[in-house]
Amino acid sequence: MTPRARLWLVCLGGGGLAALLVAACLRLPAFGGLWHPYGDRAVRTSLARHTANTVASVNFDQRAFDTMGEMTILFGAVLGCVVLLRQARDEHRDPPEPREVVPPVRRYALIVLPVALVTGLYVIAHGQLSPGGGFQGGVVAATSLHLMYLGADYAALERIRPVEAYEIGDALSASAYLLLGLAGVLTGTAFLANTLLPYDTFNTLSSGGTVPLLNAAIGVEVACAVVVLLARFLDQAVEIEEAKGEMSAP
Repeated sequence: MTPRARLWLVCLGGGGLAALLVAACLRLPAFGGLWHPYGDRAVRTSLARHTANTVASVNFDQRAFDTMGEMTILFGAVLGCVVLLRQARDEHRDPPEPREVVPPVRRYALIVLPVALVTGLYVIAHGQLSPGGGFQGGVVAATSLHLMYLGADYAALERIRPVEAYEIGDALSASAYLLLGLAGVLTGTAFLANTLLPYDTFNTLSSGGTVPLLNAAIGVEVACAVVVLLARFLDQAVEIEEAKGEMSAP
């Protein structure tokens, strides 16, 4: 395909998409109005399946298939970064020397680290009950570990962040999401249908059927993916050097 034909293809595709988006926006309910068909149906379905957080019900029940696509995008992005940022033949690892950390920064980082980690796990565990969930809690939990880099040094971070284990955790959690979807098919319903477990008592940790399980799978997948992603970029910035001793570009 020539560059000119490629340009025309992009313009036609982009123009068609823009027209559809404009048409959709023109048909939206008026801001502040009383007619919210999608929201009313989402809330009604969320309450019927004992999920207190309607957003979690939409993400992991009503539109769980879309969430699987978002998870796949993140998984593919991390996999691409791992491949692109792997150590090349003309590069070698040079472990960094320990750095002096200002005492106030060290104290702050080491005190906040467990608080941030527990907060991230709490957000994941209560995703079906309150604002937050697997995506938000996974990012908080993953980034909290990197306070060790600020409070101590890179070697300390590596001891609590074995990258290979997080790579396995990323793959296993993504597989768990798919297996929960297939379990619905095997029981005679539909892929990712919320029919495997009882909905239980409203506003409890076990409520919502499969919503807590799918939310937990996403939380682990996001946390592991972010840890692996940051690890590869930090390796490039801190450890991996070219043969001549020059720092290689990420």
